[in-house]
Amino acid sequence: MLKEALKQCGLIAILRGIRPDEVEAVGQALYDAGFRIIEVPLNSPEPFESIRVLRNVLPANCMVGAGTVLSPAQVLQVKDAEGQLIVMPHSDPEVIRAATAAGLASAPGVATVTEAFAALAAGADILKMFPAEQLGPVVVKAWRAVIPASVMLVPVGGITPASLKEFTAAGASAFGLGSALYKPGMTKEQVRKNADAFVSAWKQT
Repeated sequence: MLKEALKQCGLIAILRGIRPDEVEAVGQALYDAGFRIIEVPLNSPEPFESIRVLRNVLPANCMVGAGTVLSPAQVLQVKDAEGQLIVMPHSDPEVIRAATAAGLASAPGVATVTEAFAALAAGADILKMFPAEQLGPVVVKAWRAVIPASVMLVPVGGITPASLKEFTAAGASAFGLGSALYKPGMTKEQVRKNADAFVSAWKQT
C-alpha cells in the first residue's frame, strides 16, 4: 500500500507537534489537498491518540504512520494505535525487522550508501534520505547510480516546493515534508494553503 500511496501523491506530511484535538481538521485538509500519507512523530503530544484519530476519520486509501520511531517496543505501540507506517530518523535493523514482523511498512533514515544497503537487507520498504538539505540533489543522483531503480528514495528535511523539481530530476521518488508544510499552531487553512503549494509543485516535477 505504501508504494501505491506514494504513486498517487509522492508527498508525506510530517505533523511534528500536532495535538489530538486539532489533528482531525489538519488531516482532513491534507487529504482534501491530495495527500495520501500522514505521519505523526512520536515526540508530539499524545501521538498515539492522534494516530488513532486520523485512522478513524480518514478514508482507507490514506496511510497513517508514526515518525521518530526509535525502538521495537514503539513499533508495537504504533500498531496498537492502528498506524500502518514506521518512519525512523536512523537505520536500526531491529526496528525495521519489528515493523515487518508487525505487518507495518518501514522507512528508515539513511545518510550513506552503506546505511542504505544495510536497511534494504533488513527489509526496509523505502529509504528516507535524511537530512536532505545536507545531502542535496547531487547525492541523490550518485545514489541512484547504485541503488536499484525499484527502491524509492525519499528526501526529508528542509524540502520546499521550490526544491522538488531539482531533487526529482536527480532521482528522488517522493518527499517527506515537515515545517514548510506544518508547524504547531498553524490553522487548517494555513496547512491547506501550504499543502496546495506542494501538490502543485509535485505535479510539475
